[in-house]
Amino acid sequence: MIAIDLGSNTLRVLEYDCRYARATAEFEKIVKTADKLASTGVIDHEAVDRVIYAIKEAQVLMDFEGQEVDAVTTEALRRATNAEDVLARIYRETGVMFRTINGEEEAALTLIAVRHRLKRLSLKADRFILVDIGGGSTEMVFVYGSEVVSRSFPVGIVTIAQTYGTLERIKEALPDKMLAMQQFAAEMFATRGEIEICVATAGTPTTVAAMKLGLTYETYDAKRVNGTILKEEELSYYLSKLLSLPFSQREVMVGVGRSDLIAAGILIFEHLYYILETEQCIVVDDGLREGVALRWCQEYMTK
Repeated sequence: MIAIDLGSNTLRVLEYDCRYARATAEFEKIVKTADKLASTGVIDHEAVDRVIYAIKEAQVLMDFEGQEVDAVTTEALRRATNAEDVLARIYRETGVMFRTINGEEEAALTLIAVRHRLKRLSLKADRFILVDIGGGSTEMVFVYGSEVVSRSFPVGIVTIAQTYGTLERIKEALPDKMLAMQQFAAEMFATRGEIEICVATAGTPTTVAAMKLGLTYETYDAKRVNGTILKEEELSYYLSKLLSLPFSQREVMVGVGRSDLIAAGILIFEHLYYILETEQCIVVDDGLREGVALRWCQEYMTK
């Protein structure tokens, strides 16, 4: 089967063999779906072009014919006033029909993937927090044994970066923009108690983890990134390191057109450490795309 996650910044495609429970091909491309969304309220036609071209690239790499395709999209399309037209055009030109999922389903699917990865890493925790820092939203998922409480917040690296522009303005704005997240965390701690570990997924945590491991965008290795521990003080260190590089070297380090977004994401990530009163987080590469595949396989195998 083919699982597709069209996020606010990245298109991620996975070909997954349910019978043998393994990925057989992967594709990822920066498409900046939410580019200009914060100022216009719509998905720009050039962003739609990028999405379509990226899907066609994936279709060359993977044989979509004869395979089930489960394609989901998230905050950018939840927010855009032209979402229906955008998805109709993508379907006309690629044959891929996306469904826009809400924040709760996004969190639930991501949690499936993260739990699967933690198990494979032999990391056990009955009480943990999962943070998923996306391009248009951030999901916070509190897990207390069998109880899961999640919430999605419209704070993402693309929309924050494009709304506030400079890192100084972003840093000033975040305490107010993330106040609802702080209140949610405080409510969870007060009513259900502390957590054992923090788990972080999506582009910002995985990119910082890759920098820590000496990897670049081209040499990125999810197997090495999975399970990497990031301490709070390392975030400011790697942000400073990124900003100290000439622009061309930043592009090599984190990917073309990503350096400003990753910088904004690190500031969001830093504030999450403060909100969660944690000193470190475990990074997991698996996310929504993998969760879509795993859930589809679970449902398929039980039929």
